Amino acid sequence: LPYVPQVPPMALLGRVTATTFALERPRGVFDGHADASDSVWLAVAFANGERSLFLWQGTWGPSPQPLTHHLCRAASAAFRNPQCRAEVPLYQQLLAACSYMTLETAAAEYSCSAPSPAVLRVGGDTACGDQDRQDPCNGPLPSPGPYRVKFLLMGCRGPKAETRWSEPILLRTALSPSTIEPAPARPGSALVVIASILASLGAALAAAVLGALGAKAWGSLCHRGLGTGAFIRRSYRSHHIPPALPQPPPPGCGCSPPGLCPSA
Repeated sequence: LPYVPQVPPMALLGRVTATTFALERPRGVFDGHADASDSVWLAVAFANGERSLFLWQGTWGPSPQPLTHHLCRAASAAFRNPQCRAEVPLYQQLLAACSYMTLETAAAEYSCSAPSPAVLRVGGDTACGDQDRQDPCNGPLPSPGPYRVKFLLMGCRGPKAETRWSEPILLRTALSPSTIEPAPARPGSALVVIASILASLGAALAAAVLGALGAKAWGSLCHRGLGTGAFIRRSYRSHHIPPALPQPPPPGCGCSPPGLCPSA
C-alpha cells in the first residue's frame, strides 16, 4: 500500500522522547483489504544506514571496542514478514533480531468510522522488560535509533497487505552531566560584586554619620530649651499695686447727702 507511517507533524507533548515516539493512526488504510478476523501489526526495525550500535556490557550504545560485538545495521532492509503468528518477532528478541512486531490490533479499529485515538505510542509499555513474557508487548526502545516502522495486515493464512516503511525516526538523547559545560561567568562579575559591597558600606557609613550629627543637634536644642525656661521662672515677679485712697469731697459740700448742698 502507498501509505507511509509518520510521526504527527503537529505539536504534541511527548511526540518523540528518549524511549518512545508517537505515530499517526492509519485510518481507513486497510479498508477493502481486511476481514473481520484480521489483525494489524506494527513492525519496528533499525533504519538502513544507521550508525553502528553495539551491545556493550548489557547496554546499548557506541562500543569502544572493534567490531566484535552485536551489530544492528540495515535491519529494516533485512526484515522478513512472518507467515504466521508463531513467527512474529517479539520485543524480547530485539537485541538478537534487531527488529520486532508489536501493537497487535483488530483491523476494524483502523477503519474510518472507528472511535479511536488519533495517535499511537511506540515503546509505551514500561512493564515489557520481563524476558519470560511471550506476548508481543510494546516495550521502551533501547537506543536512539534511528528506527523505521511499517503496518502489516495479517490474516489466518499470513500477510495480506502492508504499508511502506517510514522515514528514519531518531529519538532524543539525554546528555550526560559530565558533558554539560557550566555557563561562563559574565565579564566583570567580580567588579560588580566588589562595587556592590563598597556601595553598601558607604551607605552604612553615611547613615551612621547622619545619625550622630542628628543626635548632637537634638541634644543642643533640648539644652537650650531647659535654660530659657529656668530664666523665665527665676526672673518673673508679680508687682503689688496698693489700693487707691479715698479722695476728699470738693469744697462747699457738708454732710448732706451726695448731690444736695445746704442752702445759704
